Amino acid sequence: MNAGCLRRCLLNTIAVFAVVYGLTIGITGSIALEPQAVLAQEQGKVPGNSAGNLNDAELWRMIRKGVTGKVSIPDKKAGTLVQSEGDQFRELRNGPLSSIGGWSMFGIFIVLVLFYTMRGRIQIDSGRSGRTVTRFNFFERFTHWLTASSFIVLAITGLNTLYGKFVLMPLIGKSAFAALSYYGKLSHNYIGFAFFVGIILMIVIWVRDNIPNRLDLNWISVAGGLFSKNVHPPAKKFNAGQKLIFWAVVVGGLSMSFTGICLLFPFEFAPISTITAVLNLFGFSLPTNLSPVLEAQIALLAHPLVAIGMIVFIIGHIYIGSVGMDGAIEAVTTGEVDENWAREHHSLWLEEIQNKKSEPAE
Repeated sequence: MNAGCLRRCLLNTIAVFAVVYGLTIGITGSIALEPQAVLAQEQGKVPGNSAGNLNDAELWRMIRKGVTGKVSIPDKKAGTLVQSEGDQFRELRNGPLSSIGGWSMFGIFIVLVLFYTMRGRIQIDSGRSGRTVTRFNFFERFTHWLTASSFIVLAITGLNTLYGKFVLMPLIGKSAFAALSYYGKLSHNYIGFAFFVGIILMIVIWVRDNIPNRLDLNWISVAGGLFSKNVHPPAKKFNAGQKLIFWAVVVGGLSMSFTGICLLFPFEFAPISTITAVLNLFGFSLPTNLSPVLEAQIALLAHPLVAIGMIVFIIGHIYIGSVGMDGAIEAVTTGEVDENWAREHHSLWLEEIQNKKSEPAE
């Protein structure tokens, strides 16, 4: 037998073996499949040619809507292949939230520039007396600067996460921006606890002096004399404007601290579902079965939204307490204020101080 004949015999043998093997697999496969499964495959109801009872379109529709499947691993988030709320979160954060924040901060600067142009610096109408009274002691000033300095760091590093990619990175480059953002994140995470301590101390020290009363209505009716000279409504230690700042800082600070903890420990500390359940007891109709991922996204929206509102308030507070009003900054630096300044802005408080001094010692 020559080589050519041997080659043809070998090829014919392989071909026959392949045909027999294929027929065997086909027959046994058909026998192994249940009649309903075969019918389902023929009708296209089995996705991926595997056992199932949903067609491809319905299966992927459920996945796209975020239906959670069962998983045996500890990380139950893996049961959700597609989290559709992520699209809405991204649109809100990169769209309305960023726009509202940017325009709000720009707007407050414009308002203050216009106010300074029209009103100028608010002077002590009767001039300085040369005598001072203690407005804040050392511990009160420490509390103020602990809260203020930590908030400034948090505001700068927080704004960097929202706007830094568009404002700073083109100016300093990607490498420098990456390093700045990294260390900014670390400082933001740790200094946040100092800010929280400052808020708690503020509540302990000043809450009793910031309870609203009828004097505040009179102060509001004349806008505290901010727009008029020689108009000085009576006030105790804190007037209505300062009370507004106090409660904005306390409520906003506690809210930011709460959402900040949620973001520091995502998927572990997820209490928003519990909060919505409690609110539903008062007539709300809020969802109570929120996934850990959705809770983190809600915190990521609420945290900067509250922060931007606080930044706008604090910018106005800084203006009035520094360049906007003569004699105000001394209250939180030396702790001493001029008597005439105290008489014009906190006359009832000054009377209380003077009456205590004039009381005979027992």
